[in-house]
Amino acid sequence: MNRLAVYCGSATPADPRYIELAREVGQGLAERGIGVVYGGGRLGLMGAVAAGALAAGGEVIGVIPDALANSEVANHDCTQLFTVSGMHERKQRFTDLSDGFVTIPGGVGTMDELWEAMSWSQLGYHTKPVGLLNAFGFYDDLLAFNRKMAEVGFVRPVHQNILIAADTLAGLLAKMVTYQPHTPIFRMKADDL
Repeated sequence: MNRLAVYCGSATPADPRYIELAREVGQGLAERGIGVVYGGGRLGLMGAVAAGALAAGGEVIGVIPDALANSEVANHDCTQLFTVSGMHERKQRFTDLSDGFVTIPGGVGTMDELWEAMSWSQLGYHTKPVGLLNAFGFYDDLLAFNRKMAEVGFVRPVHQNILIAADTLAGLLAKMVTYQPHTPIFRMKADDL
């Protein structure tokens, strides 16, 4: 994995563990020679991921919609900063530029990015690993919900391992490296669906 898209919040929670985690993720990826592709912002966890990676000498590629770039939240310290027309183009660029996805704590936008990466994998738009860093148990309920969707039958057995979760960055990356792509819906027969 040469580059990973990192999905995370642009907010700064009151609990300082989240900002520190984001810095550590950026630093940890850079120290492993993995470039960061992220939302291009300088605020919150986004800014902390970029700062951690840049401080460790890593590559940081930001992808920011023009509406956000124009509101002065763009991080111009990035190795490269792409300004795009909107969120759809942003997520496509994340997919094009990265070898996989890591989601750390965040809010609605982070969930949008995670679920789209999972959906695109399930369909066959990409075959890249989709990782979830469940630091501090932040995503315990989301993981339970994902299991519930599978138990009820909304996630086919062949797609139940798309989401890769771990509590530490090292553990998550180790799992992501061994990810074996599944059979996407685009290649399945109607009887398999």
